[in-house]
Amino acid sequence: MGKKALIAMSGGVDSSAAAILMKKAGYECAGAMMRLWRGANRQDELDAAAAAKRLGIEFYVFDFCTQFEERVIADFIKTYETGGTPNPCISCNRHLKFGALLEKARSMGFDCLATGHYARCGFNASTGRYEIKKAADEKKDQSYVLYSLSQETLSHCVFPLGGMSKSKIRELAAEAGLELSEKKESQDICFVPDGDYASFIERHTGKTCAPGDFVSVSGEKLGTHRGIIRYTIGQRRGLGISHGAPLFVCGKDAASNRVILSEGAELFSRTVTARDVNLVAVSGIEDGMRVLARTRYNMKEQPASVYNAGEGSFKIVFDEPQRAAAPGQALVMYRGDTLIGGGTIV
Repeated sequence: MGKKALIAMSGGVDSSAAAILMKKAGYECAGAMMRLWRGANRQDELDAAAAAKRLGIEFYVFDFCTQFEERVIADFIKTYETGGTPNPCISCNRHLKFGALLEKARSMGFDCLATGHYARCGFNASTGRYEIKKAADEKKDQSYVLYSLSQETLSHCVFPLGGMSKSKIRELAAEAGLELSEKKESQDICFVPDGDYASFIERHTGKTCAPGDFVSVSGEKLGTHRGIIRYTIGQRRGLGISHGAPLFVCGKDAASNRVILSEGAELFSRTVTARDVNLVAVSGIEDGMRVLARTRYNMKEQPASVYNAGEGSFKIVFDEPQRAAAPGQALVMYRGDTLIGGGTIV
């Protein structure tokens, strides 16, 4: 009997195309959707089920709402409340999709979990490690959000879309007769579909975030903010302050409930430190190792050197100062198109 693959299906074209490609590769496939929160749009679940039926594969729905609440939403809220800017998609990948779902797949006898991520994964015999490489279509590349996957996890993962373009994926889905072949992509965080993170946090916690002071870098009061969770590093719009020059959020002090503003120079830094490090392509960091690094998803990698900074931490020194590195976001390193590893910015 051939190998068995569980396909993580979201009701979108990418994960459905992953199922098509795994079937074509000779795998015995089944689809699975994670039900993550009580207010989720059931249409996506119906679309995933319809796609699985059209492809002639079994389909499962697993209720992971409790795990999602504990591992993703709780961390999302805590990070905002303590002055950071969270990345819930990375937490979800680590704990749910490649955590709870992969564990479920293995317990059901599946050899691997396939997803619709645009990235490439393979084993490098010379290093003895599994590697993640950027997708062939760099505009769609999602390797950044996969940096936290362990070697054990990667040994059971397949990313069949890594070598393909979005247009080819849609063409593949249309040829298979899938109605969702032209379905639009979701750009929002699944549990905050309207993009209003602060209102979500206040509804979810039942607490109103207290206003506080906008202050300059020198400590001068510049105005009153509407709650620290409503601001992130680098933000310019929505401050509601008249000033001779544009002001930007350059820091947040949760302990004193202050949001620090500047005219921009303080947003730039050469040195960025990260904790909770996971290394993928290498087993350790050699001080001074040259890498390309980025501090947010839609940023072009910049040349830098990396250094150890205590257990489970590293420090990046960029060749040139970089703008708006936000605590809570991911600092991810590459060498060429190979993902070296990453961590959470502190």
